[in-house]
Amino acid sequence: MLGRVKTTRTPSPEALDTHELDSLRRVIRARIASLREEIRATLIRNDAEHYLQVADQVRDLEAESFADLVVDVGLAEVERDLDELRSLERALRRLDEGGYGVCEICERPIEFERLQAAPAAVRCVDCQTIYERTHFQKYGHTL
Repeated sequence: MLGRVKTTRTPSPEALDTHELDSLRRVIRARIASLREEIRATLIRNDAEHYLQVADQVRDLEAESFADLVVDVGLAEVERDLDELRSLERALRRLDEGGYGVCEICERPIEFERLQAAPAAVRCVDCQTIYERTHFQKYGHTL
């Protein structure tokens, strides 16, 4: 066995069973409904009338700057929620098509506990850790 290096690999978790998949499907659908409501409420709260109401209370640059900040924070919340919503909808699609719970990098099953904590996860913990080490500058930590 000249030149072969024996590597130790952590045991692969078992594939998800029907009960676990149904449980995760319910969690994903509930979170999608919650996010849609949060987005709706944020958009209503940050409606253009709200901006005008805040800006018109005191007609000066500080008040207008504050109104801009309120709108920007609201839009950032909506953008964050939309990103999560899209990820969850992709996860639900993978769940329905049979590709859910498999790491997109190593193709091993993603542990049920990880999917409970992060139902939209597309990588196992090991691959996610490596991904974050190489992509942290751009996106920040997501584990």
